[in-house]
This record gives sequence, C-alpha cells and structure tokens, in this order.
Amino acid sequence: MTIEDSSEPAHVPGREPVADSADRFGTPAFYAAIGRAFVAMCALVPILAVVELGDRLTGGALLRVGGIRPRRLDGLDGILLAPFLHASWDHLVVNSAPLILLGTFVLAAGWRSFLLSTLVIAVVSGIGTWLLTPENTIVVGASGVIFGYLGLLLARGVVERRLWHIGVGLLVAVLYGWQILLIDPANTQVSWQAHLFGFAGGIIAAVLVRTRRSLPPAVAHP
Repeated sequence: MTIEDSSEPAHVPGREPVADSADRFGTPAFYAAIGRAFVAMCALVPILAVVELGDRLTGGALLRVGGIRPRRLDGLDGILLAPFLHASWDHLVVNSAPLILLGTFVLAAGWRSFLLSTLVIAVVSGIGTWLLTPENTIVVGASGVIFGYLGLLLARGVVERRLWHIGVGLLVAVLYGWQILLIDPANTQVSWQAHLFGFAGGIIAAVLVRTRRSLPPAVAHP
C-alpha cells in the first residue's frame, strides 16, 4: 500500500531537487558536519591532556603499561592504547594541531567511517611498530594515527572520486604531505615505523571504509 505524503514538494520533470547532503559542498548539512567534527576533535585534546597529567602524576606508569613494547606479548595492548599516550607535554602539543585539522576532515564523513578508519590505522601502525622497532623501547603517541589520517585523506579522493575529497587531499598534501619525506630511520627518538605504517594504514582504510555511491532513484514518467 502506498500513501501520498503531502509534505514532500512535487517533483517537477526536468528539475532534480538538490540534496541537503553532508557530502555535497556548500550545503547546510556539509557545514554542520564540518563544525561538529571540529568541535569533537578539539574536545579530544583535553582528554589526551588529562591522560598525560595522569601519567605525570603516576611517575610514567600509564606510559609503561600502555606503550607498545616491540615483540613482547605484554606490549600488544599498546597497539590500541599508545595513541592516547605521549612522552611529554611538548610531544602532546606538537601532535594536537595536525590531529585536530586532519581528524576534522576524517570525522566529517561520519562517526562510523571515522571509528573504523581510526581502528584500521591504529592496528596497521601498531603492528608495524611492534614488529620492526628495536627491543627495549616503548613507543607512544598519536603521530601514527595522524600520518594515517594523512594517508587516508590523500587516497580518499582517488578512491571515491568526489571533488570535495580530492580538494581536501590537495589541501593536506600542501600542508603536511612533505612530512612523508622527513621519515628518517636513523632518528631513534622518533618512531618512523609508526609514521610509515600509519600512512600505509590510512591508504588501506581509504579502500576498506569507502563511501559507496548510491544510484539516484528511477523516475517513472507517464
């Protein structure tokens, strides 16, 4: 049984309505999605600060428990916990700006996509770090996830072939793409493993967690 909804505007042949979609640049839903994502990512930084404060107050206990310990079974939980921990306040501050900016563009696509993509990135980055980092070290920080967001945003425009995502990819390429060239295996103070595998995880996430285009409904003409 079909019921006519008088609240919907009548369709005029030859003129398709413009969808108020968060994926369509310039619509109210688009700007609302960007705004909500930015607020959410800004709210994440104080949470990371509280975690860092807890680590300072406990003499680094959180870092020792939640960091990635290469090739040790008790270090595997760090794959999911390490992105929330930082080695110092300076470390957290350096990561905050790119985390907010890149995370905003990733989150604007939706919470489900954001959470699944972040999980894929954290796992790929964490496993690569766990396997290849020298022993007797502890790896912490959100930079692996940040590089993952960079890889995701660069690849998503190509994978989904949407002008908005392509534009975002070009923007982040200009702002942060050059950092890929600075990955230095000789620098033992920075985890190149987390950065490199995080970037790879972002590309994988762009393929696995892509938004599929839905075909417009067919319109029957009398």
